[in-house]
Amino acid sequence: MTSGRSPAVSVRNLTKTYDDVPVLDGVSFDVERGSVVGLLGPNGAGKTTCIHSILGLVRPTSGSVRVAGIDVAESPRAAYEHVGATLEGARNVYWRLTVRENVEFFAHLAGHDPAELRERHDRLLEGFGLADRADELVNDLSRGMKGKVALACTLSRDVDVAFLDEPTLGLDVESSLELRRELRRLAERESITVVVSSHDMDVIEDLCDRVVVLNDGRIVADEDVEAFVSLFEGRTYRIAVEGRIPESAKARLVESFDASEWSSVPDGTRFDVTPADGELNAVLVELVEAGIPVRSIETTDPTLEDAFVALVEDGETAGGTTEVSA
Repeated sequence: MTSGRSPAVSVRNLTKTYDDVPVLDGVSFDVERGSVVGLLGPNGAGKTTCIHSILGLVRPTSGSVRVAGIDVAESPRAAYEHVGATLEGARNVYWRLTVRENVEFFAHLAGHDPAELRERHDRLLEGFGLADRADELVNDLSRGMKGKVALACTLSRDVDVAFLDEPTLGLDVESSLELRRELRRLAERESITVVVSSHDMDVIEDLCDRVVVLNDGRIVADEDVEAFVSLFEGRTYRIAVEGRIPESAKARLVESFDASEWSSVPDGTRFDVTPADGELNAVLVELVEAGIPVRSIETTDPTLEDAFVALVEDGETAGGTTEVSA
């Protein structure tokens, strides 16, 4: 029996070691139904092992995984009836079949009659921009289009959870935006839970409700996207001045206010500072006393990538044990 209120995915104290070296070290998190969660981490952080352990491709050393309320160790077949996955490096499509034949084949492989899913398949092909290519061989498509076909195959049957690894890889900007919109629609209207692993922070920020960040096999952050970014938010000012800044003044700005991102602009210089509360005036006084006219002052907001880099760098400095909570 499954509970309608149970998480779509529940991971508890998941560990995995290779030759006594921990790759996952007590990983625990839940993924609520209908949510879109980004699983992030630098190379070697353990995120691929984590996904593979959840999917049963890797046997964890210890810990438990439940999918749709079902313990995957006790009832793997029943659990994985609820799951679809597209993993980079193993695109699950047959290039000698057409787009539609692929979608129908994978639905049939999961025990469904493709004829009964025709309307669903039509919606998927339309949503992923594949409707006009439905009868073409996958071999004749671009890499990005092949990735779309793989996603359509993953969702060709009614799954509760979809694991997507680098879903926008190889897509141009317009196609990537189109794909994000369709994935959000599927999550919101059909309550499909999506777990996304990607190095494209724009995709994660645009698509996900929440991020789980792994580093050195441990979870170092588990936050809503907006909350995660705000944790690292420091008011940064981008200042443009006339002419070149003398080296002596530049040195004082760097030493006193950690000025950075120096660049030349037409007839002037631009740089960033993140002063402490009340220190912006001190920056301006420094410029006025040096006889440097200020052209403009703008504020910049941190991005998800800024927050991710800051977290990982702090974690590496602290031995990978940084903890973040709102």
